Amino acid sequence: MKHSGPEVREVEDWRHGGFGLYVHWPFCQSKCPYCDFNSHVAARVDQRVWAEALVQHVDAWASALPGRVLSSIFFGGGTPSLMEPETVASVIDAARRNWVFANDIEITLEANPTSVEARRFRGYARAGVNRVSLGVQALEDDALRRLGRRHSVAEALAALEIARETFNRVSFDLIYARQDQSLKAWEAELKRALSLGPDHLSLYQLTIEEGTAFGDRYKAGKLGGLPDEDLGADLFDLTQDLCSSAGMPAYEVSNHAASGEESRHNLIYWRYGDYVGIGPGAHGRVTVNAQRRATITPRQPEAWLAWSGRDGVILEEAEALSGADQATEYLLMSLRLAEGSDLVRYGALGGVALNPQVVRSLCDEGLLWSDGARVGATARGRPLLNGILRRLL
Repeated sequence: MKHSGPEVREVEDWRHGGFGLYVHWPFCQSKCPYCDFNSHVAARVDQRVWAEALVQHVDAWASALPGRVLSSIFFGGGTPSLMEPETVASVIDAARRNWVFANDIEITLEANPTSVEARRFRGYARAGVNRVSLGVQALEDDALRRLGRRHSVAEALAALEIARETFNRVSFDLIYARQDQSLKAWEAELKRALSLGPDHLSLYQLTIEEGTAFGDRYKAGKLGGLPDEDLGADLFDLTQDLCSSAGMPAYEVSNHAASGEESRHNLIYWRYGDYVGIGPGAHGRVTVNAQRRATITPRQPEAWLAWSGRDGVILEEAEALSGADQATEYLLMSLRLAEGSDLVRYGALGGVALNPQVVRSLCDEGLLWSDGARVGATARGRPLLNGILRRLL
């Protein structure tokens, strides 16, 4: 369903979420068996060549999106802490040269907590990084080994300490619902994590994805000890209770933060703002000439480097999104947040009105809440979002 004056609607809607830059560094020292991200093991990377290509893309996007205020930059991967600080600085400097930085711009870099990478932290801080996200993943050495991680708990804690001394804001990730993990063991591990005084935690249930080493083992019947549905639900509920009691409620399905410490970059995604994605396999959503577009880049590093050398390449393969597409994407993203979705905005984007009987039924079941023009998933409903969305749409 289209609204009159789509040019005004489409060019302005992204402002509800803001504008960010995502930089994908595709290289890792080894591939974790659960990981389905676009990552590649490489013995040697020419950092100069990659810095030049990334800067070229920032410059090109700035020409297409001039005058924007940039709220966040996020270096993800892969393992961005394998980037030389000079490479990171080149990208940040290019963004600063081309766009206006928000006064409180958040510049995040994902890091693996090995001792070698931790020593780079001070270089990243000098480059302009002010927030680090550490891939701790577990606070048990045996679990780290089974997850294919290269660091120990001691290294993770040492990296966390250095990160706190170096950056204004620090987050770290943990994976739970692991093989042979009991409710009592996760309770002890999460309490230990909370005792470290984090201001932000990303807590993910282990999922088995096709195309990963774990996916292959699972199909072959060689990945035992995974929790059943009931234990998985109990682990999720325990996570919510412990984090809320510690003053770190879930502001999104898997993300917990003290007040004001939410990831500003990820909020751009979930609030359906505009974001440029550069680097191999990076996705983006950008509004150009009153039309929101979905962008995607080649996944293979060498293919991306060859693709980046072509003139005018950044928009020629972008997909124009209809109003209905945008409305659906907005609902999919915003319902992940505790703050929920704005149905006025959903309708203005082109969304078909939600069936009030379905909304009321989901509310009666305790899966959804409704407050005027806003609707959102309850704590009980958030892990069941896929089913909720199927009923709503």
